[in-house]
Amino acid sequence: MMEQNQMEKTKRAFGMWDSQITPKLIAASIDLFDPKWDSDGKTLVWRERRSGQGVLMAQPLGEAPYQLSEGKNVGGGVGYGGGDFTVQRGNVIFAAKDGRLYRVPLSAGFPEPITPEFGGVASPELSPGDEWVVFVHTYEGRDVLGLVDAEGKYWPIKLVEGADFYMEPVWHPSGEAIAWVEWDHPNMPWDGTRLMYAVLEGNPPRVQVAQQLAGGDDIPILQPAFSPNGRYLSYIQNRGEWDQLILRDLKEGTSKVLVEGDALLKPAWAQGEVVHVWAPDSQQLYFVQTEGGINILNKVNVTRGEIFHLNTDPYTLLRRPSINHQGRLALLANSPSISMRVISFLGDDRIIHQRSTSESIPTEDLPTPYEISWTSSDGEEVYGIYSPPTSSRFEGEGLPPAIVLIHGGPTSAVSIGYNLEAAFFTSRGYAYLEVNYRGSTGYGRAYREALRGNWGHLDVIDAAGGAQALIDQRLADPNRLVIKGGSAGGYTVLNTLIRFPGLYKAGICSYGVTNLFTLAMDTHKFEERYTDSLVGPLPEAAEKYRNWSPVFHADKIKDPVAIFQGEEDKVVPPSQSEEIVKALKSNGVPHEYHLYPGEGHGFRKSETRQAYYEAIERFLLQYVIFG
Repeated sequence: MMEQNQMEKTKRAFGMWDSQITPKLIAASIDLFDPKWDSDGKTLVWRERRSGQGVLMAQPLGEAPYQLSEGKNVGGGVGYGGGDFTVQRGNVIFAAKDGRLYRVPLSAGFPEPITPEFGGVASPELSPGDEWVVFVHTYEGRDVLGLVDAEGKYWPIKLVEGADFYMEPVWHPSGEAIAWVEWDHPNMPWDGTRLMYAVLEGNPPRVQVAQQLAGGDDIPILQPAFSPNGRYLSYIQNRGEWDQLILRDLKEGTSKVLVEGDALLKPAWAQGEVVHVWAPDSQQLYFVQTEGGINILNKVNVTRGEIFHLNTDPYTLLRRPSINHQGRLALLANSPSISMRVISFLGDDRIIHQRSTSESIPTEDLPTPYEISWTSSDGEEVYGIYSPPTSSRFEGEGLPPAIVLIHGGPTSAVSIGYNLEAAFFTSRGYAYLEVNYRGSTGYGRAYREALRGNWGHLDVIDAAGGAQALIDQRLADPNRLVIKGGSAGGYTVLNTLIRFPGLYKAGICSYGVTNLFTLAMDTHKFEERYTDSLVGPLPEAAEKYRNWSPVFHADKIKDPVAIFQGEEDKVVPPSQSEEIVKALKSNGVPHEYHLYPGEGHGFRKSETRQAYYEAIERFLLQYVIFG
């Protein structure tokens, strides 16, 4: 009888459940990136982000992890970042936020700079003989592939120039060639890129012959990788509706499709994306693909083309595979009930190297998300990931309020995995829907490209459709729906409140785009031509820019809005938020504006993240639960 009573839940109004998933708990979590094995296979290195600071960690197998970067803020400084470090034969080369490359040994020693302090650097790669480092460099709007000696004795040189953007340089095992990805405006890297290959000669090495092996204006390429024996070059491409894993035989000069018909290509928002790795024997490739919002890990035999599925239970989200000489795979992995971890496994032998949270939250207080779909108002199928209200102690009556999350990008997607923000809301009695609106990746090329020329239109239709789907499927209270989003998602939030007033009870907009004209003029180089494809080129598309810029139609917003902004945001500058706040104020719309000093595009500091969720909780209680 006592056990039965302990299992009984207290009835309490949705949105007012007590939760141990506090803003402080969320703020205490760390972000994990890029596990990579040293070339001897004995030490694993990864990057952590703690309250906005990038830290390199190393762990020899069987020993405790230790910090490598000694106060340096580790992180690539090109575009959105990424491509943070490389490790080889006991030495790490890493990019820092001060614009320099540093070298640090895995044994005792301090980081020493090998490049001067100017511009931004990313994606360093050591040559097979440890003599040279090739890297991506940007300065005053000009990107190049640079080359520097690994000890930093000499001034860096420009190895490759002429394209607008460079990504993912890799060395051939002989040290006599490199491959890389490049592209030009107005393309984004998921629109079309070129896979380049160059033969090097001299000391320092210089490009003697360069050729384009694949790609084009409408064929994106991702992650070139040489086989350990040097015979093959593999890469991911999108040519047609779905993606392909391609194998090029460098000896024969031929290419073939190893895997096709799957979602493999990740939108290259940042440097250093990894979705496939070579086995040590050069006969097999491991690759991550997406099916129904879940990641799976497979391997393919490069000779026979046979594909084998690897058991990675209980994990549903997998990122950045790396493999050592013994065949031990390292990954970032999580599931709806397990926060992000750095793991490795060899057969049934599994090791957890690091956890992003304390994992103190009971499984019974974490939601179990699942994919739902609905037919949009214009007849197309749209997808989302739904998490129901979940608590080990409380239950509600009737239908819950709901948060509808619009992801950023817009060329991005949400997957089924651990989501601390979702749990923050679901543990308080909210439902939580993440909308993979048209323009999202993972549902084929036509679905992704549907947003071309339609940003500010189809995303808004699908954001409204997400609310209607919750209503139609009786998953949420139609009178207590909230729309939330950041960056491109914030843009959709504001446009949805403008065109569908009253559909949502309130909106939460973080560093959202409000003026397409000034965005096209003021944003960083990586995205300065992004609106050409999403909306249209100027001046021809000026009418669309005006019609779909929230700032020009803010008088139609009637529902309460909370605006959040980083003071040092270079992607969506504070002027974007300030314009809409001024309009809301003059129109008498209930609103809050929170400007966070020292924050850029996305909030990194623990104190900011805590204040952010505290403000949201107060806002929702005032305008949605009690409003």
